[in-house]
Amino acid sequence: MAHSYDVVIVGAGPAGIFASLELCNTGLDVLLLDKGGEIDARVCPVQGSSACCALCSPCRLVSGFGGAGAFSDGKLTLSTEIGGRLKELIGLEQTQALTDYVDSIYLRFGAPPRVYGTGRNTAELESEAASAGLRLVPVKLRHLGTELCHETLKAMQSHLSSRLEIRLGTTTRNIIVDDSVVRAIETSNGERLSCRYLILAPGREGAEWLCNEARRLKLDLKSNPVDVGCRVEVPMQTMEKLTATLYESKLEFYSKSFNDRVRTFCMCPGGEVIMESTGGSDPVITVNGIGYTQPRTGNTNFAILVSTTFTEPFHEPIAYGKYLARLANVLSGGVLVQRLVDLMDGRRSTQARLQNSPIEPSLKAATPGDLSFALPYRYLKNITEMLQAMDKLVPGVASRYTLLYGVEVKFYSNQLKLSPCLETEIGNMFAAGDGAGVSRGLVQASASGIIAAREILRRLGKEPSPVR
Repeated sequence: MAHSYDVVIVGAGPAGIFASLELCNTGLDVLLLDKGGEIDARVCPVQGSSACCALCSPCRLVSGFGGAGAFSDGKLTLSTEIGGRLKELIGLEQTQALTDYVDSIYLRFGAPPRVYGTGRNTAELESEAASAGLRLVPVKLRHLGTELCHETLKAMQSHLSSRLEIRLGTTTRNIIVDDSVVRAIETSNGERLSCRYLILAPGREGAEWLCNEARRLKLDLKSNPVDVGCRVEVPMQTMEKLTATLYESKLEFYSKSFNDRVRTFCMCPGGEVIMESTGGSDPVITVNGIGYTQPRTGNTNFAILVSTTFTEPFHEPIAYGKYLARLANVLSGGVLVQRLVDLMDGRRSTQARLQNSPIEPSLKAATPGDLSFALPYRYLKNITEMLQAMDKLVPGVASRYTLLYGVEVKFYSNQLKLSPCLETEIGNMFAAGDGAGVSRGLVQASASGIIAAREILRRLGKEPSPVR
């Protein structure tokens, strides 16, 4: 006879983990599922080499316990203004309370005490940014680094493993609904897992699957903006003016040519540029960055992303992002890299030109080429305009030798219609995290899992169990 659970959680990223932490000591029968593997088994077979992405299925960098955030550089953004749309769903006061609570849990499991973004010269940096045509959003930030992020997640998994059931290497295929109430999920091997409540937290990697299931179930969907751009790599000292105080510099710019919103994302001082495979059964290779508590390279890398909102009838932001990434894959076998001077001069970068540059690419597998064959002119114009504006704030960031890697795409799900407690239009089915279009970072993803879990406990007449 098939097992029936009180709660099934699909996705073991931050949203799924924090939902599990709320539910694990309450006497409920809880199952946490993920298609990826154990945290210690999540080793990319080609990282650090010159080999192209092996297209592992699923990619070990984006799937498994800890989600894609396990191989980020572990930035905990302690602000209600950055990282998602919880403020519009639950209000400022509750979002701030949850942010503080999430931070306390990360500290309990090993996050470091230092907080960036509170230095006395923050206001001066804001003023300098404004003079350059940029908006600097200073945020309190705790930095774990990739290695400490790994250890923190291991401690969370150890805590949960004796308190609920964790099934890794298990792919969810279908959501089973009857009379507008969730009843079960079906795995890829045909197993039916019945549940009273379901929390969908599939992460960015599962965003496309969630969209497909939402359409099959005839749920309302609203297109999220498409975030597309490239990863920039410069000498570490170029960015020290910002990173020493802020670590993560949240810079926003509106391009002169198109008035598009352009922003920096995921700054990694002393870090590495990496490839990752994403997109489920139809994967593409994209570029990302990781950073450490101690610098491992002499470079800093960060993304510049252009946020584009399309009008109807467009409703396929994930398909569009994958299309652009696939162009780069076709041209390079994976990821393209180009010097800024070559892009501006309308020529491709070559291995010889890269070797004659003072910046050594940290991603050895990137293929020298021409990003203009993969990214539309509008994106490249926005990116180069932002680099030129940033150069007024931090001279050298728009050097002729600055490296651009492409394509970087952030796959956020179309927004599901959700109640303030994150319940979908299907009874007892909740959606949380980046893959549900609720969050765009570790802290708000974690907080969204807590919101769903607490509503389930409220309906069952149970109190959340504090993490000890």
